[in-house]
This record gives sequence, C-alpha cells and structure tokens, in this order.
Amino acid sequence: MATATTTAGRPPHPGPARATVVSGTGTLLRFMLRRDRIRLPAWVLGLTLMMMYYVAALEGISEGPEDLAGMTAFSESPAGALFGGPGFGYDALTIERFLAGQYGLYLYVGAALMGLLTVTRHTRAEERSGRAELVRANVVGRHAQVTAALLLTALMGVLVALLVTSVMAGNGYDLAGSLLFGAAIGVSALTFAGIATVTAQLSEYPRAAAGLAGTALGAAFLLRGLGDMATVQGSGPGWLSWLSPIGWSQQTAPYVHNRWWPLLISLAFVAGTAAAGYALSARRDFGAGLIPPRPGDPRAAGWLAGPLSLAFRLHRASLLGWSAALLVSGLAYGSFTQPMLDGFADAPEDLVAVMGGTEDLLAGFLGLMGLTMALTVAIYAVLAVHTLRGEETDGRTEPVLATAVSRRAWIGSHLAVTAAGVPWLLFVAGLGMGVGAAASTGDASLLGDLLLGHLAHTPAVWLVLAVAAALYALVPRAMPAVWVVVGYALIVGFFAPILDIPAGAVRLSPFEHIGEYPLDEIDIGAVLLLTLGAAAVAQVATLAFRRRDLSTA
Repeated sequence: MATATTTAGRPPHPGPARATVVSGTGTLLRFMLRRDRIRLPAWVLGLTLMMMYYVAALEGISEGPEDLAGMTAFSESPAGALFGGPGFGYDALTIERFLAGQYGLYLYVGAALMGLLTVTRHTRAEERSGRAELVRANVVGRHAQVTAALLLTALMGVLVALLVTSVMAGNGYDLAGSLLFGAAIGVSALTFAGIATVTAQLSEYPRAAAGLAGTALGAAFLLRGLGDMATVQGSGPGWLSWLSPIGWSQQTAPYVHNRWWPLLISLAFVAGTAAAGYALSARRDFGAGLIPPRPGDPRAAGWLAGPLSLAFRLHRASLLGWSAALLVSGLAYGSFTQPMLDGFADAPEDLVAVMGGTEDLLAGFLGLMGLTMALTVAIYAVLAVHTLRGEETDGRTEPVLATAVSRRAWIGSHLAVTAAGVPWLLFVAGLGMGVGAAASTGDASLLGDLLLGHLAHTPAVWLVLAVAAALYALVPRAMPAVWVVVGYALIVGFFAPILDIPAGAVRLSPFEHIGEYPLDEIDIGAVLLLTLGAAAVAQVATLAFRRRDLSTA
C-alpha cells in the first residue's frame, strides 16, 4: 500500500494565490503614476494656479463688498447665471462668495475634463495601442485597469481639493466653506471619470470614447446654464440645474449654505456609472466596443483615393457631433435673449461695462455669445490637432507616409479639413443662436447679424489651430500648452472689465482684435492680419513636420 509522505518541518506549498477581477490594481496604479509624472502635476497645479489668479485679481481690485456692487448686478442677471451660476448669497456679497459662485464653474469644468481624459487615456487608449493586451497577459484582473484609472483620478481630485482649500483658507476665507469648495471641485473630476468609464466601453476608438464623455459634459453645462438662467429670471425650468452633474457641485453653495449633501448625489452617480462600466466591460470582447463600427463598402469610391479624402473621413464624425451640439446650444441660448434683456432693465454702469460698455445691451449680449461660440469652436480645432498626434502614436501615420503621400500632403490635408470645419461650425452656431434670438424677440434681422458676428471670428480660431499644429510639429509633448491660449482668451473675453486687466494684456488674445459684431464694427485689417498670421504659422508647422522623426510611443 502506498503512503503519502512529506518532508519533516516543511509545510506543503500553498500554490498560487487566486486571481480576482481587480488583481494587479496597485501595480497598474504605480505604472500610471509613472506615466503621468508630468501630466498629473500639470493638471493639478494648473487648476490651482487658476484659482490663485482669480483670488489675487479680485483682492487687488476690491477692498470690500461695496466694490463688488457692479459685479453683483451682472452675476444676478440671466447672462451672469449662464456664465457663472445661480449666485448664492449675492444679497450679502463677499469676495469668497463671488469667487465660488462666479468662477467656481470654470474649476468644476476643468476638473471634469481632467477626470474624463485621464480615464480615457488609461483605459480605451491603452487597449487601442495594444499595451493593455500585454499587461493583461500577466496576473491582472479584468477590472484592474478601470479601477486603477479611477483611483488615479480620485488622487488627482484630492490633490486639487487640498490645494484649492489651502489657497482659499490661506487668504483668510472661512475654513468650512473652503473645504467644501475644494471637495466640490474634486468630486466633479470623479463624476465625469465615472461617465468616461461607461463611454470607454461603448466605442473601440479612444477619440470617440472621449468625445462621448465630452458631449455629456457639454450637455451638463447646457442644462446647468438653462436651469440657472431660469432660476435667476424667476420663471422657467429651474429644476434643469439638478439634472446636471456640474449643477450638483454648484448647489453645495460654499460660504453661503455650506451644503455637503449634494455631493452625496455626485458620489452615488460615480458609484452607479462605475458599476455600469464594470458590467459593460464584462459583456464585450477585449479591444472591441459595444457599439460595433459600421462596415464599409467592399469597394472604395474613386474620390477616397487621396490624403484629403482620408482626413475628411477621419474628422467626419467629429464634425457631425460638434455641428449638432452647437446647433442645439445656439437654439437654447438664443431663446433666452428676451428674458435676458428684461433682466437687464435699469442696469448700472458697471454692468454695462461688462456687456461691452454700451447701452445697447442686445448688441452686447449677442457679441458676447459670438465670442463664446468662437472659443468653443477653438476647442474643436485644438482637439482636431490632437487627432494627428493620436494617429502618429498609434502607428497609423507611418503606413500612410510609406505610400506616395508626402508629409506635407498628410499634415496639410488634416489642417485643411479642420480649417474648413471652423467657419462651418461657426455658421451652424450662429444659425442656431440667430433662430433662437429671432424667435425670442420677434426680430428676424438678428439672424443675419448673428451669422456675420459668428463668422467674423474665423481668423482668430484659425490662428489657434495653427499654433496647435506648430506645437505638434515642433515639440509634440508640448501640445497641451495651446490650452493656455484658449484659457487666457476665455478669461480676457469674459472677465477683463471685472478683473481690470490692462489693455495691453487684453490685446494678447487673438479674439480681441476683430470686434464682437454687432456690438463692434468688424475690423477688416485685423481679419486680414490674423488670416495671414495663421497661414504663416501653419506653414511653419508644415516645414517643421517634414524635418522631425515620427513618434510611435
């Protein structure tokens, strides 16, 4: 009879540990921190420095609540609600209340972008590049990648929250309100990280996944704006603000009500979207999306045989999505034109200055909306250039250039399609805004004014596009620097009268030269100079791209 024996003093080997769906999360998180060693501090410090600038600027021009009277009038108007929020506590305004109520929105949106881009970068983009397949060949659970990406976003949100809290409390503001304000910013990042967790399962393309999450952010901004405008106006669907994740952060009302419970809604939403992302991930094949790509025709049309056709095909979906979003946004905001004018009755001089320094508040509002849409289209242009970077690093540019397509033709085709898309998107935005404003006021002539006012900003957007292309061609890793141009233009365009920014600094923005028609006459000379400048910078980008090596990492 055989007898099992064991070596004395040596216990049997327990065998390998059982892997779980989140095995390897810690290792992946350390790897993500290593990859984002520049990106993480850039996001965190960038948002913190933005808040520091707002604090320093307002402290410099305001010595007390009486100096904020003009700002209060603007912020309590429908236009102020659109660009800031519902304005809690403005009946007894303080600097910290104004900072959180008017400028906090831009910190919430910035944190939301940080969250959705971080999750997309470390989930869907990793699958698309093929790196995730190598990682999953080890002892790594199916949900480890998503979990690590969410933990990384949470870490970034916590860092932003702590730094913003330190900035506010360090300036003598209420500690409880500062903690709540910082927490609301950090939770905003997590909220849209949860949305990106879901969109990353829908499409197999990183650009589409990020685009869907970005569309959700745009819808949240639109719902919040419409709800806040209705709330300030005293009539209409003010409840729309509660349908927006951005609205949940604003409803905390730091330094006024100090309500923590709206953040519980955000955290419940994060839990729900994360759970949905996990469930959807388990229902799809690795590398695939739940929405399968539409198969193409077995034979390509003759007009597709060229780099320009390829560029149009790659940008087509983005153009269609942006067109629909801008049309709907224009219609929605234009419909509030008459309520906005009614809300500006007997406006003080400081408020008139914010709207362009004219008593024609209608022209001032329409000009401001034209600038808003132009800055939005500039975001499209920058993201389109990021598409070139993605095509290169994913290894799809090299096979194209291995054919008879020259580097000049490749980058030139993408820039040409994007440049042609700029006036088209401005036209669509102006059309929606014009139809909405005409229906609201009963003045059909506003349609032509708004179309011209929107299209006039085309050269300024072209210049932003050219700068982004030049950074891509010269130093691809420095491409995020172009967002400084867009952010600076936004601050100058909306808040220069409030923050008392010097005229010389205002002129640094490419959007401050043409004029905000119909408020200002269009400067034809500025149109020509900006167009020539954009063409010159684009030529520099083309020449630089011909002289550098391709990057596939």
